[in-house]
Amino acid sequence: MARLTRHRRNSSTAVAVDGMPSFAFAFDIDGVLLRSSAPIPGAATALEYLHNNNIPFILLTNGGGKHESTRVAELSKKLGVPLTEENFVQSHTPFKQLVEGSDTVQSLKDKTILVTGGDGEKCRKVAEMYGFTKVVTPTDIMVAYPSIWPFSLAVDFTAVQDFRPLPIDVDHKNPSKSLKIDAIFVFNDPRDWALDTQIILDLLLSKDGVLGTVSEKNGDPSLPNNGWQQDGQPKLFFSNPDLFWATSHHMPRLGQGGFQASLRGIWDETTGGAVLERTVIGKPYPETYKYAERVLNKHRLQMLGGNGEVKKKVSRLERVFMVGDNPESDIRGANEFESSHGTEWTSVLVKTGVYNEGSKPKYAPKVIVKDVLEAVKWALREEGWNGVVD
Repeated sequence: MARLTRHRRNSSTAVAVDGMPSFAFAFDIDGVLLRSSAPIPGAATALEYLHNNNIPFILLTNGGGKHESTRVAELSKKLGVPLTEENFVQSHTPFKQLVEGSDTVQSLKDKTILVTGGDGEKCRKVAEMYGFTKVVTPTDIMVAYPSIWPFSLAVDFTAVQDFRPLPIDVDHKNPSKSLKIDAIFVFNDPRDWALDTQIILDLLLSKDGVLGTVSEKNGDPSLPNNGWQQDGQPKLFFSNPDLFWATSHHMPRLGQGGFQASLRGIWDETTGGAVLERTVIGKPYPETYKYAERVLNKHRLQMLGGNGEVKKKVSRLERVFMVGDNPESDIRGANEFESSHGTEWTSVLVKTGVYNEGSKPKYAPKVIVKDVLEAVKWALREEGWNGVVD
């Protein structure tokens, strides 16, 4: 395997007195490190070099559907580089914060949440590993309440395995004793768009998140948003906005952003153009980059063997190179993010994923390169390091 040899110019300011580089990397995964499940040529070489030379990096992906521990084990094996949860952020990783609550959302630890997306039970299990204790899926609801989905007659319920009994029965005639959903999370790309859309729509039209009820405030012009989503309906969270993503297919495929656009269109037709109130995280949104920068700084501290007591001894992170394949998420997010710590985020676009070579990106990167290995070499030169393949 070709490898990069470290050579640092004497005049370089890329390394601080504590030995920690003043720069770091953030890599997207699909279309940058992997194409479907296969490593992209040069990806392992690039990460191995950074790892061997103690240059900090994180993987920052809009993908998900598995717990971080599972995903880093898979990626470590595929790429031949040791990875940990400490330098890995998936699209739904920030949802962990909502277990205990945030400035705008009360703790959801013991509330009933609806989780959709991903294969089978995987996203439910991820949510439970995060600390959510009452997790329901659309399949649970369909099995317990078949009439909610008009095409359930076509479903062989004896073959349905990935479901659990509901914590409380659905009884819209007795709302106080019926199943109540407190929040809706789209963790990953939904597999059954129609079923998921129907149940989410029902909840957004409900009173207090009770399935089968309809809020009397819906359509009331005297209320904000004409009364839509003004009556205790569950908050709606999406983990990423990606319309397309790179797979083994020769053309990009629809992602979670496609599902979101579909739901938004149905909501628009249902409500006559009301705003669909929702929270979307993932790239390019600043909250995800803020979270990623916090993870990256913590990872730098851990690389020095430090903890909170020696935090002041760690040099400031001056620059992060965001390497991605999607101009509308990776590049836009890096370009628009304003770090509260003054860290500069520099966008680097590769040609191995969503981006069509020869086209003009909607959001212009600092540089366009062939692949992730070229991206790392370019960044090292920018920082006074001379990465040489030998």
